[in-house]
Amino acid sequence: MPHDISAPLSREERSFISRANTVPPEGATAALVLEDGSVFWGRGIGREGNTVGELCFNTSMTGYQEILTDPSYAGQIITFTTPHIGNVGTNAEDVETITPAARGCVLREDVTEPSNWRAEQGLHAWLLSHGLVGLCGADTRQLTRRVRDLGAPKAVIAHAPDGQFDLPALLEQARAWSGLAGMDLAKEVTCRQSYDWRETAWRLGEGYGELSAPRFRVVAMDFGAKRNILRCLADLGCDVTVVPAETTAEEILARQPDGIFLSNGPGDPAATGVYAVPTIKALLEQPSLPIFGICLGHQLLALALGATTEKMHLGHRGANHPVKELASGRVEITSQNHGFVVKDDSLPSGVTATHVSLFDGSNEGLSLDDRPVFSVQHHPEASPGPQDSHYLFKRFVELMERSKHARST
Repeated sequence: MPHDISAPLSREERSFISRANTVPPEGATAALVLEDGSVFWGRGIGREGNTVGELCFNTSMTGYQEILTDPSYAGQIITFTTPHIGNVGTNAEDVETITPAARGCVLREDVTEPSNWRAEQGLHAWLLSHGLVGLCGADTRQLTRRVRDLGAPKAVIAHAPDGQFDLPALLEQARAWSGLAGMDLAKEVTCRQSYDWRETAWRLGEGYGELSAPRFRVVAMDFGAKRNILRCLADLGCDVTVVPAETTAEEILARQPDGIFLSNGPGDPAATGVYAVPTIKALLEQPSLPIFGICLGHQLLALALGATTEKMHLGHRGANHPVKELASGRVEITSQNHGFVVKDDSLPSGVTATHVSLFDGSNEGLSLDDRPVFSVQHHPEASPGPQDSHYLFKRFVELMERSKHARST
């Protein structure tokens, strides 16, 4: 019979685990322990010690630094399906936030010396500098199949250079962790005070630019915003003010924005919605105010409109996800990172589903029939990933142009 993973370990279970894993493989300095008792051995990288989180996998072949610094990964341990991670090193430019929110990472191959002209630091040293625990040498194919078939488990990575591990204690630590359902992680990754953002996209030979001729005032509610999303807005003339997740509608409207942006972020949207949904509802009372949501922002908008969300058996994480825009029939390859989803059949009257995942048929976007409000589940800023969805930022700008023109006539 399968273990009741919600129950404390029995004496027999502790004894079995100890007998089965008394001696780690030669050279093992790290262990990944899943809540069902599975143990994967490897070599530790990054910080020594333990880290607990939800184990997921990402199928992107590039952009590991952007992935590890995406605030939407708060509370998660990332398994990379691409075996060679770390080859291009790390640098100070390819980050989505200063302090990574991911709990750790699992890799197939050893991290090699970086071979890229932009590299400033190797991945091991970078992980160490940010206090992240990692494991390499694991069978990531087996881990990916396990997550695919059975769902994302709670897990612990332990990095011990002496190769000594208390496996029963690690298993108890994994089982004792609450998991992501019901967790409001936006509070952990949001900014503590508002700030202005004017940095534009990176260009070869120039680096990042600076907004010189702002055309629109945008207030971005920060539930865990990625920097490249803000850059995409600035690139199109948006003078962005980023505000904390718990900012009220009155405070936002006092800034007289031309548009509202609801950012990506981690955790359970129903938990974050306790304080975010009333704010979004109040913003929706401004019938001509354009609103654009991404990822968690999409889910929170849906909740504010009366829809519901649920945790997925298998989340979407990677840069190769096909999404169909229903109005045009166009299929775009998208970058995604989410473990919760809007229930399509819960969308109320007046709200139209605009995009659908071609992997599993789940909702990927919505719009209001009578207002300039829309959102998508995927990450159109392409960091990392394809640029098929960049048109969504232009759509937001067009809505603000129309709104401004209507107000001036």
